[in-house]
Amino acid sequence: MQDLTVIPASNAATLPAAPMTLRHWIGGAWVDSTDGATSERRSPAHGVSVSIAAKAGRAEAEAAIAAARAAFDAGGWSRSSGKDRATLLLKVAELIDRDRQAIARQEVLESGKPITQALAEIEGGADLWRYAAALARTMHGDSHNSLGPDMLGLVLKEPIGVVSLICPWNFPFLIVSQKLPFALAAGCTAVIKPSELTPGTTVMLGGLLEEAGLPAGVCNIVLGYGDPVGEVLSTDARVDMVSFTGSTGVGKRITAAASATLKKVSLELGGKNPQVIFPDADLDQAADAIAFGVYFNAGECCNSGSRIIVHEDVAEALTEKVVALSRRVPFGDPLDPRTQVGAIISPEHLAKIDGYVRGAVAAGARVALGGGALEVGGLGAQFYQPTIVTDVRPEMPIATEEVFGPVLSVLTFRTLDQAIALANDAAYGLSAGVWSSDVSTCLDFARRVQAGTVWTNTWMDGFAELPFGGFKQSGQGRELGRYGIEEFLEVKTVQMRIGQTRGAWVA
Repeated sequence: MQDLTVIPASNAATLPAAPMTLRHWIGGAWVDSTDGATSERRSPAHGVSVSIAAKAGRAEAEAAIAAARAAFDAGGWSRSSGKDRATLLLKVAELIDRDRQAIARQEVLESGKPITQALAEIEGGADLWRYAAALARTMHGDSHNSLGPDMLGLVLKEPIGVVSLICPWNFPFLIVSQKLPFALAAGCTAVIKPSELTPGTTVMLGGLLEEAGLPAGVCNIVLGYGDPVGEVLSTDARVDMVSFTGSTGVGKRITAAASATLKKVSLELGGKNPQVIFPDADLDQAADAIAFGVYFNAGECCNSGSRIIVHEDVAEALTEKVVALSRRVPFGDPLDPRTQVGAIISPEHLAKIDGYVRGAVAAGARVALGGGALEVGGLGAQFYQPTIVTDVRPEMPIATEEVFGPVLSVLTFRTLDQAIALANDAAYGLSAGVWSSDVSTCLDFARRVQAGTVWTNTWMDGFAELPFGGFKQSGQGRELGRYGIEEFLEVKTVQMRIGQTRGAWVA
């Protein structure tokens, strides 16, 4: 294993005696599928059954949409005060904090991510609910009193209506918390479809919403697969908006499906995110951030720093530092608090990751570290070694396509213009980073790179106050910040004649 740091199965970790039973939440009621269909999720790290979920068909998806539509049109939530919405969102945040350990444990069991990371994500999710509560109290329209003595113009902001929230498997609780509280703060009603691989924590969130007193039908949860559930949520005319996080390919299909009804579509899609390292950078800090950026969540992260573009003068030194750090990153049992990188979500995805590495080697690249499945004692081989691939050319798929695994591609440059050209040489534009002690270099790069987020001398810091989203094929629209609630609002102009009536048009 090339002297890697591997954490074997922990004897102290207690696996569940029985899988969690998960049902749909529709119109305020917990229900099974009408045909009794279910799907099982087995832990990618431990191999045991961890959840049995009701598996929806078109009937359940349509029932959930009908419940959300009825709740929105009734107006109890959509026309409620910002104060009332904020009060409920704050209550949900408190309940998330209360159940943080249980939610994080279920996320670990279903996704394979480390427990320490899951705990941090649940804490971050609660913070998003609190931030959205603040937006519910402070959102407002505009008034225009400069239109003349007898006119007043108003710009109202109103909830867009029923929204479909389709969420992925890599950050199931955090990403639903990037969408749902903002939609609720705006006054929308919602239907959520979590990934069929990680439905548990979304169902747990539904239980907290019910406990907090969210009115029936305002939020609904439908468990199942993209076909047919995602298709119904994207095409039904009663849905006013679709918010999707996932792969670019699926995002394109959702956009096409939604086009028939011209509903709004917000997409947070893939990334092939570069970090550009100049010769005057602090290489030790850069190397640590690079290791974090590529191994965080086993690289199954749209913000993964999966390619570095390093100046030729320091490329060898930096690569050596990253290799040395990579050997020390603890891979293994996600229930062990020492572990920093857990299991890959599925055998099929592991094979896809390995295919990119093998393809690069066949095309002339060199593996400096890793390059295969990682056997973990007592757990098996659904893990992938920390992998660093050098001698990568810009045209290789590993340099331009989203690997979504713990695999780092290393490219080199000579000039600033060349570095920016390489950074922009991908269909994606989610995030980018620059490492230099010269603020002018950092600012020049930040203004010229095509990315929705740019980090300078850091990587993957995140704040609820700052918007998140991508350029190009990384998506459209923004989450978080005040933009996160604007996505779920319609703008309405009201023109009021308040003085004398205008002169007659017809004499």
